[in-house]
Amino acid sequence: MSVPTLLLVGSFFLVAILYSAVGFGGGSSYTALLVLTGKDYTLIPILSLSCNIVVVFGNVIFALRKKLIDFKIAFPLVTFSVPLSFIGGAIPISEQFFVSFLSVVLFGAGLQMLRAPSLQIESFGEQSITSLNKVRAGAIGGGLGFVAGLVGIGGGIFLAPVLHALKCGRTRNIAAICSFFILVNSCAGILGQLTKFSSLGLQTALYSNWPLISAVFLGGIIGRNISFKLLSEKTIKRITALLILFVAIRLAIKAL
Repeated sequence: MSVPTLLLVGSFFLVAILYSAVGFGGGSSYTALLVLTGKDYTLIPILSLSCNIVVVFGNVIFALRKKLIDFKIAFPLVTFSVPLSFIGGAIPISEQFFVSFLSVVLFGAGLQMLRAPSLQIESFGEQSITSLNKVRAGAIGGGLGFVAGLVGIGGGIFLAPVLHALKCGRTRNIAAICSFFILVNSCAGILGQLTKFSSLGLQTALYSNWPLISAVFLGGIIGRNISFKLLSEKTIKRITALLILFVAIRLAIKAL
């Protein structure tokens, strides 16, 4: 592999470690990195969503084993997010709009992650956890799902701050719900994206970029099992948020 390719693979590996540690897949940063390296923008969402699925699938399996996913919250969120993620993924958009909109999405996500509080297990009692009614959950999930499908991300980086603000669970439970949300939206989004491409084109894209998928697979495993032991969750969130903001600014400059 060439030096630029090795750098990109290494970047994907590090992003997967950071994001998987806080329950995300990393789709937003994969997308931004691919844009900055000049990849064909029409294939970027498919690559990012594929990497997303690889990372969060492991997160969801881990969460299911630990019984961390509150499906009373998760199911209403994905009821509308899945079809709208598919619709968003199927909509053709120009490269200029894609880069500009992505920079705005990432900037907002970075700010939200910096501001999002961490609800630790010992910080409040069961009575402080609020329920999320189905109408509000449907509206939140649907809006985030559409955006996720449109630009090729899972939407978890937006969902997490909302659930934290609404006190819908403790940190580990919110992370688990976000992983589930990202997984189903990424699957729906990639199906929507596939309506714009031939099966041969998809196979070629995935085959030629297999090192990226392998890198996030390994990074996801490490993030789930090591990162929380080496760094505090607050530190990981800040590092990830700063990374998102940096990339968002770079994309905005590129768009201009």
